[in-house]
Amino acid sequence: MSLPNILGLIGSAIVIVAYFAVAHGRILANSAPYYLTNLAGAGLIFISLLWAWNLPAAVVEIFWAAISIYGLALPLFQRPR
Repeated sequence: MSLPNILGLIGSAIVIVAYFAVAHGRILANSAPYYLTNLAGAGLIFISLLWAWNLPAAVVEIFWAAISIYGLALPLFQRPR
């Protein structure tokens, strides 16, 4: 198995495990661990796409990463209650 495939599979597994953890109440969907795991997974999948380019998949991963970054940054811009 090639390095790009390994990276893509690891990234996919990270995203799937994070989603499963939310579904089972292990982590919150609006938590830093969830956003960080999604960002890491999307990054690895995107890196794998550099070897076998697929524009639609790349668009999904770019948005997945952007939403994760937004979720991580959001608390920095909210007023304390």
